[in-house]
Amino acid sequence: MKSITTFLMFVGEQAGKAEEAITFYTSLFRNSEIVSIQRYGADENEPEGSVKAAKFTLNGVEHMAIDSHVEHQFTFTPAISLFVECESMEELEEVHQALTGQGSELMPLNNYGFSKKFSWVSDRYGVSWQLNLA
Repeated sequence: MKSITTFLMFVGEQAGKAEEAITFYTSLFRNSEIVSIQRYGADENEPEGSVKAAKFTLNGVEHMAIDSHVEHQFTFTPAISLFVECESMEELEEVHQALTGQGSELMPLNNYGFSKKFSWVSDRYGVSWQLNLA
């Protein structure tokens, strides 16, 4: 096996927002960057310029994303989330505020016994994040 990579497909109301989302994500975390973006051309089955394949890193970990304007019977769900270990309360609160802006809290920032500070959020694109104070 060569690798296992998180793959985000932006569908439905989020179709066409993959680049916007990964630009937002890479701005939140140190050691993050957009590695590459391939776009659909004029003669393909998706809108020209939308993301055909993107690779990006968050804190050095590679992820992938695409746009899909094809009608699907699914979208993002909180059953799958990105788990973030924050090094300080300041970092946790900053990331929490950024991700919940236009998003929602699934579990408010609190002490849940298993963690001094933890929150589960869904961002403006519907992607779920678990934020934990390490």
